[in-house]
Amino acid sequence: MAVLGISGGYHDSAAAVLVDGNLVAAAQEERFSRVKHDASMPARAVRWCLDHAGVGADDLEAVVYYEKPLTTYERVLSTHAAVGPRGFPQFARAVGTWTRRKLWVGASIERLVTASGRRMPRLLYCEHHLSHAAAAFHPSPFPSAAIMTVDGVGEWATTSIGRGGPDGIELQWQLDFPDSIGLLYSTFTAYCGFAVNDGEYKLMGLAPYGEPRFVEHLLGEVVHLAADGSVQLDQRYFDYRVGRRMASDRLHRLLGEPARPADAPLTQHHADVARSVQVVLEEIVLAVGRHLHELTGERAVCLGGGVALNCVANSRLRREGPFEEMWIQPAAGDAGSAVGAALWGWHEVLGNPRIPPVPDGMGAAALGPSYSDEEIERWLADAGIDHEALGSDDRVDELVADVIAGGGVVGWFQGPMEFGPRALGHRSILADPRDVTMISRINRAVKGREGFRPFAPAVLAERAGEWFDLDVPAPYMLLTAPVRSARPVPSAGRTFTERLESVNSDIPACTHVDGSARVQTVHRERSPRFHSLLRAFERRTGCPVLLNTSFNRADEPIVRTPAEAYRCFRAAGLDLLVLGRCVVRAGAPVAGPELVAAELR
Repeated sequence: MAVLGISGGYHDSAAAVLVDGNLVAAAQEERFSRVKHDASMPARAVRWCLDHAGVGADDLEAVVYYEKPLTTYERVLSTHAAVGPRGFPQFARAVGTWTRRKLWVGASIERLVTASGRRMPRLLYCEHHLSHAAAAFHPSPFPSAAIMTVDGVGEWATTSIGRGGPDGIELQWQLDFPDSIGLLYSTFTAYCGFAVNDGEYKLMGLAPYGEPRFVEHLLGEVVHLAADGSVQLDQRYFDYRVGRRMASDRLHRLLGEPARPADAPLTQHHADVARSVQVVLEEIVLAVGRHLHELTGERAVCLGGGVALNCVANSRLRREGPFEEMWIQPAAGDAGSAVGAALWGWHEVLGNPRIPPVPDGMGAAALGPSYSDEEIERWLADAGIDHEALGSDDRVDELVADVIAGGGVVGWFQGPMEFGPRALGHRSILADPRDVTMISRINRAVKGREGFRPFAPAVLAERAGEWFDLDVPAPYMLLTAPVRSARPVPSAGRTFTERLESVNSDIPACTHVDGSARVQTVHRERSPRFHSLLRAFERRTGCPVLLNTSFNRADEPIVRTPAEAYRCFRAAGLDLLVLGRCVVRAGAPVAGPELVAAELR
């Protein structure tokens, strides 16, 4: 029997399907709609997941939504009412939006399911942080573990901790809105001119350029941190309860400058602010982790919620925290809650036993659409695109290794699309990490994004310890580690880009200015195709590392179809496109308008 999990309506809508308790399909709506972080109900993702999983008309045992809308509505109304007349315009808008759309989630879900040709089974509602907790614990390899979930806000909870074991999940402590670790970080994301719920990783990437000169002010005046990890935010410094903006004028005065407009240049001030709030976040996460360990006595911890995508904080908890082992949900944000909701329904409501999966239950996050070589070749022919079918993986690997070693940038499209925000070798742009000029080329010309942004290295798992100070697997790109050959760059008299391009290491294009890297360890048993390519590059160059960034341009979702990959290949000016065993070279002729008509769904 099957269970369908759905997250949607606020941010990063997604669907996931379990068949007999196994996760067999998961996808985000943005990959189908091409609207980044699409928050609409995931109609296309639901249909694809059910079809791919082979779920028949009467096979669904339950549909599980990732939160309780009525409880969230209660929080929205009471929050706006609490701020008085100043909140009335936002209060009126919230009432209108909820009355028209969000209160009718059940009816919307029934339409999605029945429109796909399935009978609507019973509908369950899982609390928001419980869905994060289930996504963190149930796919983990641990028989029992402590659980920490941290995000902006669910119904009321903003941080939850507890324990998972053979009898299920028990959340034992929570921090409630408006005190929120996630919203604290998002406030400073907005202050530095980045988009909330999208630019938090930019703030994390900016932090190593700065000095933590605001930490004492933040912990002394803005954030009151208790020994158990609970925080109280002085709401005089924030404005998110009203909803117009994140930070108040009082916070601007404390920091000495107004918030940066999105199109204004970044300065050292913004880097110092980013570094300061990153340090504060890490201190809070460590305090929560210590309290969680005291509460549960568990040796392992599972992390979920959007803040678990902060790989720097994760790594500090891994190094300095009380836990011996850690597992992090690769789709830790709201998209992954579709997985968590389905798993909660299967185990906690339907009462099915849990067997700890090995190495984990996320299937290397390769849970989305894939295309056979025959489908790809047929599409290329129909679209009139000049290409070459190489016939074997070995031939593809040798060609790609040669192109990258020669300074080329490659679009790599292989197998099932990844679920979650990271490209892990299925929908990736790849380049030579030894070439420092790749930083500016890919950031500016290929991706069209800020020049200070670092790139992640993908490394053969069996070689990782030789290149990085890392002693645990990191298959989902959720931990940072020092690059063994790196020497951090001093900040005096250098711009952000000058510092990044002055990094001294054996892989400077994947080494941040502090000498660290966000590492992906590539394992033969998890990702055989990507592992094979890395081995070919190592044979060609002696380097078992590739620069790996997501196959998309700025403000676009990661590509899903061959046609989307081809369009991105052309727009980004890549040197080679690899679609399965077919390759397209830069400048290859294309017939033209047939491309859109021949879209492969």
